[in-house]
Amino acid sequence: MAAIRACKHAISNPRFDSNSDLCVINAAGSRSLSFQRRRIRSVLSSNGDIKSSSTGEAFVQVPASPAMLASMPMKRPKKNVCLFYCEEMREIAERVALESDAIELRSINWRRFEDGFPNLFIPNAHGIRGQHVAFLASLSSPKVLFEQFSIIYALPRLFISSFTVILPFFPTGSYERMEDEGDVPTAPILSRFLSNIPLSRGGPTSLVIFDIHALQERFYFGDNVLPCFESGIPLLKNRLQQLPDSDNISIAFPDEGSWKRFHQQLQHFPMIICTKVREGNRRFVRLKEGNPEGRHVVIVDDLVQSGGTLIECQKVLAAHGAAKISAYVTHGIFPNGTWERFQYDNGVGPEKGLSYFWITDSCPITAKQVKDRPPFEVLSLASAIADAIQI
Repeated sequence: MAAIRACKHAISNPRFDSNSDLCVINAAGSRSLSFQRRRIRSVLSSNGDIKSSSTGEAFVQVPASPAMLASMPMKRPKKNVCLFYCEEMREIAERVALESDAIELRSINWRRFEDGFPNLFIPNAHGIRGQHVAFLASLSSPKVLFEQFSIIYALPRLFISSFTVILPFFPTGSYERMEDEGDVPTAPILSRFLSNIPLSRGGPTSLVIFDIHALQERFYFGDNVLPCFESGIPLLKNRLQQLPDSDNISIAFPDEGSWKRFHQQLQHFPMIICTKVREGNRRFVRLKEGNPEGRHVVIVDDLVQSGGTLIECQKVLAAHGAAKISAYVTHGIFPNGTWERFQYDNGVGPEKGLSYFWITDSCPITAKQVKDRPPFEVLSLASAIADAIQI
């Protein structure tokens, strides 16, 4: 009501101008400004009340004071970004560019000398001066590390405004521990490589990583980079909402580590926690808490390699009465084609087959291999990457 009285007062003011900015008052009395110059669409009635439009809003013309403008939330304009990519990430880079008109794809000439060392060239290097630049990387094997780090270290030196590296999968994340003296954990080593990316004119490099394996690894990075840790779990949640039995979903974690990483994002689902038990030289998966009976249980973890733990977890859940079993991992690594171990439940039962196995395209080689092969479905990170570039 106070807002309506203010608008009435403004209209009665001799300085009221029919071409000034509009104040929109909705039924709840909240205000918003229209910054388009247009004529008033509603006026006071004969008894001084405000006439409402057919949409239920009253449109009253008031001068937009600096105080009112300052109180209005302003939508941040998108920055234009030049997106470079390695060859392995070409398809996902193209999908990222389709997500936003503010993202322009730029190519790199990935060549090699006869001795195998990289012969690299960045076309139109002068053209990216003063631009925001991003690089979509995939450190999927040791043989591509040197060539991609060569590009990552070169781009910030080209007088760019800011630099962002998107590394969807941090490949050495599971090698962060020492069990015996002499073990060499490679996760902190790769973090050190990334922490020494040269500064751009805009300062430290932004480093975007999805679902890093161990939570403590975020502290491995130095002050020359600004790590931004994103997750593929929102993609899973959107997909689960589309299932016909979405009201019968339970989330299972194969160990306490995966529960620590993901339970906050999935807390509105009933949860089941499994644990690994060592007996002699063998490790077994056991049900720790939760009840899978009659439920469609989705096993959630950050990555899968051979798939042994997931299969053991699947057997335990089926033995405890799960009606359906599916799985989700952000990073489907599957070395040597181990994805073939997972069967589709087309009637064989949850103890032998999965209804769905969702992975993202963070590991594009695997994503291509399992495409259109049930139970696998690939959830693309393209939209999440496009959003992260704008941070």
